[in-house]
Amino acid sequence: MKLPVIKHLTNFIAENDEDYVIETIETLEALTEVPSLKDEELDVIGELISNLYGALEVQKAIKSGTPQKEALNNFMQRVVGAIDK
Repeated sequence: MKLPVIKHLTNFIAENDEDYVIETIETLEALTEVPSLKDEELDVIGELISNLYGALEVQKAIKSGTPQKEALNNFMQRVVGAIDK
């Protein structure tokens, strides 16, 4: 996951609507079912999906009153903490 990408997507959601991101996730998930995709291509799609889901999580925290910077930092701490386990 890339924090600058998640921040950019969070701004996009704030300016537009989270439905765009949800539909993008659904589209990318459907693409993963293409049998001819190479592992590297699946990795890229997976990374994009992870960033999109991350942005949705951060946006949810922002909606509940957490400042954007704090919401981003809290999310990344959770991700890093999950990886370390």
